[in-house]
Amino acid sequence: MSAPLRILAAAATLLAAQGAWAGCSREIIAPLSPTGATVRVKDGVFTGAYPDILRGAAKAGCDIAMQAVPRARLEWLFENGQSDLLMPASRTPARDRAGIFVPMISNRPTVISLGGSRPPLANAAELLARQELRVVVVRGYNYGEAYEQLLQALEKQGRLYREVDAMAVARLMQAGAAELTIMSPTIISALAHAFPDRVPGLAARLRIEPLPELPWVQDGVYISRLALGPEDRAALRDIFEKAARSETVLEAYRRYHPAEVLKESIRPR
Repeated sequence: MSAPLRILAAAATLLAAQGAWAGCSREIIAPLSPTGATVRVKDGVFTGAYPDILRGAAKAGCDIAMQAVPRARLEWLFENGQSDLLMPASRTPARDRAGIFVPMISNRPTVISLGGSRPPLANAAELLARQELRVVVVRGYNYGEAYEQLLQALEKQGRLYREVDAMAVARLMQAGAAELTIMSPTIISALAHAFPDRVPGLAARLRIEPLPELPWVQDGVYISRLALGPEDRAALRDIFEKAARSETVLEAYRRYHPAEVLKESIRPR
């Protein structure tokens, strides 16, 4: 092949590669559930870090259809190839089988209660020993193996309740039907500040207790292996990697949450 032909062939290859990253072949389905500063849904309008990233994806040629669904439904849709994205989500082996993970931040769940004078909980063993303390969590939340093992132990003791979302958890705790929850503090903190009329006084009463058995885990976006082809997966991965490097999600947490809440639960990826 002559030199001019080699140059033309190389240029064609480069343009083809650029085209593969230029956008998505179809509309991308992104079901979302409220999770504090990262996703907020009010009157059908999505705000927060992840909706902002998804809107920015349109500039790269990927149109996103955002849909409000309960958190447990998000998990089912993704695992069954009925959605293209799962976010925000902690990394787990089961999710790795269904999708490609792009980390955005690191976070950890903590024990959260509404004030009170009880002695602090030093570890998971103390929580399991205090069988008078009822625990409520959000169905579909998953912070890794240690979290799941703790929930299984609480369930065997008959003191674990599962609710559809964080609002239901907060209201159950305020009603005195459960003493504790286990989740990222930013979720319930954002809820308290966004809906003071529905959970009055909640923000001022939050008590956050990290447990050494619940480690830091990466949190970010899963891109479906089941619903998307390789070109679309590559385009979306590029979009989310750029957003992660710009610390868009971390900055959103800093805007919406008090420093004392972030100190115990959020750090760079």
